[in-house]
Amino acid sequence: MYQTTYYGEPEGTGFEVLDKRFSQTLIGHARVERLWTGARWAEGPAWFGGGRYLVFSDIPNNCMLRYDECDGHMAVFRTPSNYSNGNTTDREGRLVTCEHGARRVTRTEHDGTVNVLADRYKGKRFNSPNDVVVKSDGSIWFTDPSYGILADYEGGRAESEIGACHVYRIDPSGDVALVADDFEKPNGLAFSRDESILYVADTGISHKENGPKHIRALTVKPDGKTLGASRVFADCTAGLFDGFRVDTDGRIWTSAGDGVHCYLPDGTLIGKIHIPELVANVCFGGLKRNRLFICGCTSLYSVYLAVNG
Repeated sequence: MYQTTYYGEPEGTGFEVLDKRFSQTLIGHARVERLWTGARWAEGPAWFGGGRYLVFSDIPNNCMLRYDECDGHMAVFRTPSNYSNGNTTDREGRLVTCEHGARRVTRTEHDGTVNVLADRYKGKRFNSPNDVVVKSDGSIWFTDPSYGILADYEGGRAESEIGACHVYRIDPSGDVALVADDFEKPNGLAFSRDESILYVADTGISHKENGPKHIRALTVKPDGKTLGASRVFADCTAGLFDGFRVDTDGRIWTSAGDGVHCYLPDGTLIGKIHIPELVANVCFGGLKRNRLFICGCTSLYSVYLAVNG
């Protein structure tokens, strides 16, 4: 077992090697950088390669921010944002967003028009769509916990019309299907590179004693639309998992209470990137997608890695 920790700047950041295979993902002289601070709860980073910028949410401040990699400039992308949370891009480079406030999933077209993709299931409003991923067939998969309707901080206090927290799929035709109904608080999600597995975090322990704090791996059936067998991929050893991404070799880079945890496809925790605050989500970006952007609670961080997203 390897326990070497390298600390860098800013104070409290660094790399913890738990397995020598984690060293292969690191660049020897690269260190964590704090790019900006000033958020209340930073979330949902999405990278736009054509413009070399990152869009992410500051949920309680009801705005979306834009970090320009070319000159390091930070600007407001959209306000109000309907208390946006998770963001991603679709196969045409358009922004797809989960909105707590409006309880819907939207797509921002290239001309800036915002179109509603889904706001109801069988006539009932969603709770507060949280995180979202787009599959290669154009379908959009998202989680719908109740965090945005529990209080007037990350959305608006309201009763759940559906009465539970599920995972959904939006077909390219626009039809909405429930794909997983056995989660307490489904949160971050991502597909394996070959899309045979959908990974979903469950943060049910946040509001249920002894509730789940793990990532599950769900088999995608041959039809590409429904899910089959499910297993626990990893339990969180520090706080809770939230958002995460998968690199080109199948490793999972996930947020946690003490930074970013890196797992092999077999579920082995091989290392950590320490961040001096809670981490909510991560995203690969940069010209070669070898730069990991990290949304801490109040700040945006990044680190260059020897792997690609």
